[in-house]
Amino acid sequence: MALSQPTAISISYARALLELATAQNQAQQVGGEIAAIRQVLDSDPSFGAFLFDPAISRSVRTATLEKIFAPSASPLVMNFLRVVDRNGRLNHLGEIAAAFADLLDEQIGNVEVELIVAQRLSDADMERVRQQIGAAMNRNAIVHQTVDDAIIGGMILRVRDRMIDASVRYQLKAMREKLLAAAPR
Repeated sequence: MALSQPTAISISYARALLELATAQNQAQQVGGEIAAIRQVLDSDPSFGAFLFDPAISRSVRTATLEKIFAPSASPLVMNFLRVVDRNGRLNHLGEIAAAFADLLDEQIGNVEVELIVAQRLSDADMERVRQQIGAAMNRNAIVHQTVDDAIIGGMILRVRDRMIDASVRYQLKAMREKLLAAAPR
């Protein structure tokens, strides 16, 4: 799941790349390559700072991109990186990768879901929850489970910018607020 909302520029670049990748029947392959590039940027902030530094000449940046990514990246991804570099948009590369992942998931019918539970669910229970969420959303749910014993019981679901709180903690809080509101003053 993307940590921040991609900008309009990032979405435009991601959409253009997805259209090209889809036309060449390489959307999932390109998705994997873009995710790997994003992981490099996330795991090495100094590399990202180097790519975004306006004091670094374009020729040095381009040569670095070629040296690092050309051995493993497809021609489509390398051409895309060159265009992003040429247009001075490398500082948006992480956002572009996030937007691409979101658009690809939407295209193939996947939805990322964060499931917060008080105790880890068994594999069978996880699969049941995944199927129920997928059926409710008419999508293939990719569920990431997090354990937080502070919710006491029940679960919290987060899908994009929506949250469904069915935790015992929330229910107790709501009950407390109702009781306090009804108390004589």
